[in-house]
Amino acid sequence: MSKQLFMNLAQAAVRYRETLPRLPVGVSASRDELLSLVNTTLPDEGEAPEIALQTLIAGVEKGLIQSGSPRYFGFVVGGATPVSVAADWLTSIWNQNAQVYTTSPAASIIEDVVAQWLLELLGLPQTASVGFVTGTQMANFTALTTARNVMLQKHGWDIDGNGLSGAPPLNIICGECCHATIHSAVRLMGLGTKHVRSIQADGEGRMQVAAFRQTLETCEGPTIVCVQAGNVNTGAFDPLADIIALAKKHHAWVHVDGAFGLWAAVSPRFKHLVAGVGEADSWATDAHKWLNVPYDSGMVIVRSPEAHRQLKIARCAYAGPEDAAHRDGSQWVPENSRRARGFVLYAALRHLGKQGVQHLVENCCDLARAFAAELADLPHVRVLNQVVLNQVLWRVEPPGIADTDAFNASLVARLQQAGVCWMGTTQWHGQIALRISVSNWATTQADVRQSLESLASSIEKEYQCQRSLTGQ
Repeated sequence: MSKQLFMNLAQAAVRYRETLPRLPVGVSASRDELLSLVNTTLPDEGEAPEIALQTLIAGVEKGLIQSGSPRYFGFVVGGATPVSVAADWLTSIWNQNAQVYTTSPAASIIEDVVAQWLLELLGLPQTASVGFVTGTQMANFTALTTARNVMLQKHGWDIDGNGLSGAPPLNIICGECCHATIHSAVRLMGLGTKHVRSIQADGEGRMQVAAFRQTLETCEGPTIVCVQAGNVNTGAFDPLADIIALAKKHHAWVHVDGAFGLWAAVSPRFKHLVAGVGEADSWATDAHKWLNVPYDSGMVIVRSPEAHRQLKIARCAYAGPEDAAHRDGSQWVPENSRRARGFVLYAALRHLGKQGVQHLVENCCDLARAFAAELADLPHVRVLNQVVLNQVLWRVEPPGIADTDAFNASLVARLQQAGVCWMGTTQWHGQIALRISVSNWATTQADVRQSLESLASSIEKEYQCQRSLTGQ
């Protein structure tokens, strides 16, 4: 029975992957319609596996955003490569628990190998420790919690014994355009957002060095500095080398949020954007973004393995004694039981190699530049950012339209409904802007041209619609 079930599933998966480039990228049903397809009474008796899977597929297919489509540009979402999907299937079939060496020696060894490959690719210290987490949110949380513990201990506070009550105040410095996961991590750490000191950013979202220096000089006590490698709206990088050097003079911990931008290090053309990044104390990034593997694949990296290891010192008795010669996956992450995330990364990196990862990154950046150049030639379109990586920020400012924010919001809805491509909106300098994130290994120049045609058509239709509504 299992053999036929898996064969049927494989056939359904192949059909989906083959048709993916031709499918409408957005959803084709409302929430109520989707809910009506799946919200049934739980049966007293179970269904046959084939029926359960068929029902699942039929129930959700109209609600799928085709984020693996080569014309999906809404978020920084990589489209999973075939080899990474296949390795993800194997990971589920093997069903290994990457908690400790004894629960899966294979998972432990693979994580050790992948960790070294990643450090080499990203140009980070080869002695750093690597933990495999769900995504950058948990990577930021893990790194900043480690930083909190280290900095408080340096100022004479026993965080393990005393907790946070009565601890010296901690300064958290970040740019005003830092990602929301930094603020979430601070709250999860139990520090509260009043500890965050926000630094003015320039028009591209980069932290201003002079403002940072001024704030840093007023900080007393333990200090953590968060810098950004790749703003999610503009792709811009904080001036990493300057900020890290200043922070080190003040004995602050420096954490780099590099969810996708850290991958610029793999390219000779773009590695200048991360110059000096290796001097930081911790880093966070995702593989399910620019490495194009399935979701649930983030990495937290810490310069000091000893500090990283102290994040979790409690150990379940049934896990057996700790052995320094064997990697226990749970040492470096908040979870105990978890998926063996290293298998997918191993297969993906073996398949791509150094040159393949470099090409993937550079191709996305080249396509983003092509997008920006063509957009700038469309009537009344304004590109808002310097396209330094894979992000393009733009909006339409048509004449005779009083509320351009409403126009752009309506334009995006029209564009998504057309189904040729998918992109969303963001808030930038108090205005609604449209964001293009080119992150998919399968995206081509043809996809860019097809998307631009849909954009131009949608802009013209929205303009005519708005003019008719206002009687112009």
